Amino acid sequence: MNGDKQPSVRVWCDGCYDMVHFGHANSLRQAKAMGDYLVVGVHNDEEITKHKGPPVFTEEERYKMVRGIKWVDEVIEGAPYVTTLETLDKYDCQFCVHGDDITTTADGVDTYHIVKSAGRYKECQRTQGVSTTDLVGRMLLLTRGHQQRGDSEYKVERSRTESMSEDSAAKSPWTGVSQFLPTTQKIIQFSEGKEPKPGDKIVYVAGAFDLFHVGHLDFLEKARAQGDYLIVGLHTDPVVNQYKGANYPIMNLHERVLSVLACRYVSEVVIGAPYSVSKDMMDHFKVDLVVHGATPVATDVDGEDGDPYEEPKRRNKFMLLDSGNTMTTELLVQRIISNRLSFVERNQKKEAKEANLWKAMNADQEK
Repeated sequence: MNGDKQPSVRVWCDGCYDMVHFGHANSLRQAKAMGDYLVVGVHNDEEITKHKGPPVFTEEERYKMVRGIKWVDEVIEGAPYVTTLETLDKYDCQFCVHGDDITTTADGVDTYHIVKSAGRYKECQRTQGVSTTDLVGRMLLLTRGHQQRGDSEYKVERSRTESMSEDSAAKSPWTGVSQFLPTTQKIIQFSEGKEPKPGDKIVYVAGAFDLFHVGHLDFLEKARAQGDYLIVGLHTDPVVNQYKGANYPIMNLHERVLSVLACRYVSEVVIGAPYSVSKDMMDHFKVDLVVHGATPVATDVDGEDGDPYEEPKRRNKFMLLDSGNTMTTELLVQRIISNRLSFVERNQKKEAKEANLWKAMNADQEK
């Protein structure tokens, strides 16, 4: 080993990582920046159900989703719910990183109290205005306040996620819902910032990529394998709503941009991509192959009739690709709606525990 080389700093994070979204990814990005190698422990279904209530995704799905985040170096399956010094030592991690929100056991105990007491705990800023609870609420309440429309359709600087509700489940500063004000800086932080190299085969895919899930992840992994540089075009909220209907997309354009950029297989994102893949677009991005998955193709979206893939097909640069995963955004929403009562109960319990711990913390500070 080179004597001049500094020893690498190994960082530990852990959590449920249920319905992984850009809020989770942003905390992991910040944690990775505190060291050199990021180890992420993911709790199993049994532990989560015991302490929090049933997860939306299975443990296998959650392990795969966390491995798909580009700042993660290693995933530890079935990590204990309470973070211990033994766990940190076992995986040679100097410290643990968690967001500035509160996580408790079924008994209302801070899950990080051991590592905090030992001085092996660091905090990162939680992404305000987004939570699994928020996304579940949008599905159950069929709200559209989060969507970007009109003058805000393509906006990436000050779009906002409105509160999903004003009931008791939205009052906690952690479990509840606040506004999300994304900035172009956040996109820069998430972006690889790498241009394609000369000779790289450039692959283009487009879609909604709403509620980024394992089906999307498997598709993007296979699409990336078709070339060297993967560009993902994301349709605006009104366009997605035209071909999906109801209150889709559940996540607005900016939230979807960040979720896709966090994926390790994605090189670049086109914000507000046209539904039809045009000649100009293919020439501008020097696209070698356009790939579409197993989802149906609408032919009358965005004021245009006809096949949106007519141009790449004409150039013999189009490919249908089956990810092999049957998960869709619609199936995910159905999974949540069918378990609605358990999720409502879970969130109520979580908020009550947070409120009690918050009161205890305030009482200690006042002494």
